[in-house]
Amino acid sequence: MTQAATIKYTLKQLNQLPDDEAREAFFACCGVKAWAASMSRSRPFQTMTAMVKTADEIWNRLSPEQKRDAFAHHPRIGEKTGGETEQSEQKGASNASDDVKAKLIQGNRDYETKFDHVFLICATGKSGEEMLEALQRRLSNDPETELQIAFKEQSKITRLRLEKFFK
Repeated sequence: MTQAATIKYTLKQLNQLPDDEAREAFFACCGVKAWAASMSRSRPFQTMTAMVKTADEIWNRLSPEQKRDAFAHHPRIGEKTGGETEQSEQKGASNASDDVKAKLIQGNRDYETKFDHVFLICATGKSGEEMLEALQRRLSNDPETELQIAFKEQSKITRLRLEKFFK
């Protein structure tokens, strides 16, 4: 997550940003260059609702390879990170018991071995126990099913970040 994500813009300010700054701000919300560039080109947005709708439409048009690029911009659930955004999003994991944290670490390893990407869950508002339960349940998925679930989780995360950073 880049520094741009910690800056909050009004919708009017976002619409007036130079293209390179807007792309950087959008990239901080999703981690896919093509998505960020398309979002920047789609400005001006009249409302937050319109921006989120456009974000979903652009996300849905991306190739699976492009969508997977977003995964690389996420720390593992329960992993300590210096980013304010990730710390806030994963508050439930950081407040979990040592036992749950240890199980999350092992679960992350098992998940990445099986699916070859980081476990993605929209963690905002979830406890460490809820995240661990979801991780353990999703380990039984086949790779294609799990990839589609991860894509949906990424979309949820992006929507929340847009709403948080661009008020």
